[in-house]
Amino acid sequence: MWNQFFLLEEYTGTDTQYVGKLHTDQDKGDGNLKYILTGDGAGSLFVIDENTGDIHAAKKLDREEKSLYILRAKAIDRKTGRQVEPESEFIIKIHDINDNEPKFTKDLYTASVPEMSGVGIIKTALPDMSRENKEQYQVVIQAKDMGGQMGGLSGTTTVNITLTDVNNNPPRFPQSTYQFNSPESVPLGTHLGRIKANDPDVGENAEMEYRIAEGDGADMFDVITDQDTQEGIITVKQNLDFENKMLYTLRVDASNTHPDPRFLHLGPFKDTAVVKIAVEDVDEPPVFSKLFYLIEVDEDVKEGSIIGQVTAYDPDAMNNLIKYTIDRHTDMDRIFSIHSENGSIFTLKPLDRESSPWHNITITATEINNSKQSSHIPVFIRILDINDHAPEFAMYYETFVCENAKPGQLIQTVSVMDKDDPPRGHKFFFEPVPEFPLNPNFTIVDNKDNTAGIMTRKDGYSRNKMSTYLLPILIFDNDYPIQSSTGTLTIRVCACDHQGNMQSCNAEALVLAAGLSTGALIAILLCVVILLVLVVLFAALKRQRKKEPLIISKDDVRDNIVTYNDEGGGEEDTQAFDIGTLRNPEAREDSKLRRDVMPETIFQIRRTVPLWENIDVQDFIHRRLKENDSDPSAPPYDSLATYAYEGNDSIADSLSSLESLTADCNQDYDYLSDWGPRFKKLADMYGGDDSDRD
Repeated sequence: MWNQFFLLEEYTGTDTQYVGKLHTDQDKGDGNLKYILTGDGAGSLFVIDENTGDIHAAKKLDREEKSLYILRAKAIDRKTGRQVEPESEFIIKIHDINDNEPKFTKDLYTASVPEMSGVGIIKTALPDMSRENKEQYQVVIQAKDMGGQMGGLSGTTTVNITLTDVNNNPPRFPQSTYQFNSPESVPLGTHLGRIKANDPDVGENAEMEYRIAEGDGADMFDVITDQDTQEGIITVKQNLDFENKMLYTLRVDASNTHPDPRFLHLGPFKDTAVVKIAVEDVDEPPVFSKLFYLIEVDEDVKEGSIIGQVTAYDPDAMNNLIKYTIDRHTDMDRIFSIHSENGSIFTLKPLDRESSPWHNITITATEINNSKQSSHIPVFIRILDINDHAPEFAMYYETFVCENAKPGQLIQTVSVMDKDDPPRGHKFFFEPVPEFPLNPNFTIVDNKDNTAGIMTRKDGYSRNKMSTYLLPILIFDNDYPIQSSTGTLTIRVCACDHQGNMQSCNAEALVLAAGLSTGALIAILLCVVILLVLVVLFAALKRQRKKEPLIISKDDVRDNIVTYNDEGGGEEDTQAFDIGTLRNPEAREDSKLRRDVMPETIFQIRRTVPLWENIDVQDFIHRRLKENDSDPSAPPYDSLATYAYEGNDSIADSLSSLESLTADCNQDYDYLSDWGPRFKKLADMYGGDDSDRD
């Protein structure tokens, strides 16, 4: 059985190192068996004699690289090639020899030991080693194997040792007294000077804080710590006054913020210094008795009345005299003035709260002996309200009453406004004027909420009898003194529908019971005259056209003169020629005059959209009809419409009304009565024999 072989590392002999021998009891020594070695290093590190089974190491081995090799051996019959025994496994272990000296993992080590430390792995050789004396040390350390016996190997390394800091030193001021000077006019928070206590420790062990321990200026000054430089900064806490105190003495303590309890026995870790601050005299400007002044005055105060006073004094010991002035940039209108000696403020002009409820002026106080020393103070003047404005209508009211109104109907609600601003709020009252205490047409109802309602008082109103009513209303307030005014409401009488919606308020447009109004008759006569003029012009133009040649020259080409050898299809023929030939440029969009409207409106020009670019005759007609039917000015009228073309073969015959006067029989207009109330006016004008005679 081959279980384990042992072999020394780093063999330096001339021959290969013998490891061991493999042998099986099946080997008769006749050379029929063959030994084969496989596994770790077989064939390269370890070789076997296949006839004898001897194993040798072919190379020098290093246990530090590999200390154990696992191999397998088998014996086979040379003739048959079959194993005579099962494959077996064995191990070759490498024995260690002392061929490596000790080595440190680093060439240079860095270590830190707190100063004043006790025993450790690396310990101080001297008691109470102080970092402040020496901070860095370098130590060489040697390591030997074999317990330091002969033949052993050794290695060395270097250790840099730093003594770390501990808080074992209290702060100390380099001097016991500090002196600073400060003008009395320095602003609050001003830095007067710096003091510093020395501490040989470093880092947080050297951090310190300063505070004022005692002294006669502990409430006047403060000290803060500069965290970057560890200095104490003396600052001004309250305003200084040379006339009040000229010298202050402070005691300032400096102490460590992180004391080490292990070293408290060495003494208190703080120090104290005396700080003296001398206040220097400065010529100061005048000082007002207040930061600002608020003066309230009634708006009816008389001109020249004193409304308030400001006072200022010189804080210096000399107590110079002071004069007062108003900064005119804050009083451009020169409404106020001030007494230059005593500071009394009085008015120069009347005051009006409604135009300017506040006046903000600036008063300047200046030393008479030194004009450079001055100070300013704001004065807020509030103008108090006096009831000096009468109430009036809040807006212009357009009021109307329907002709079919019933008694007790509300036709208008009025509200008022007042420029005054009473402290208890507005309260207005509405009454009829004393001259007309009882109005037979309308009633004024006070709603008790600063509004009033206008109510009808009779049944029905007539535009023919009176188209406009004037209703005076007395309005007064409840402040003192009471102010009142009279507002007149204009009420128009209008025609309304059954829902009360206004339709017309013009009395001239009414139709008299006997027939047409004067305005309507004038309009009809004017239209008749225009028709006669058009007939004459049409006849003259027709005769003139017959005399003129169709074509003056071959070069003269006109779009509106076309000669045909045959007759067209009239208006139904819209594709055979250009529609421009049907249009008379003289008839383009001329203003037409209505015959039955008010005279003042018949001269209004109604402009239509040009249609000269259309090419469809039917579309042209429909747009013309739609334009006349949708006229928003009034219900349908008997209008004079001129069309720029007529057709001979149209099934609707001629559209012109020029030949209607030459008709043999009278036109029957009785059917207009069946067309509803919107055509009642036309039915009355043209229906029946009476209308014909009219």
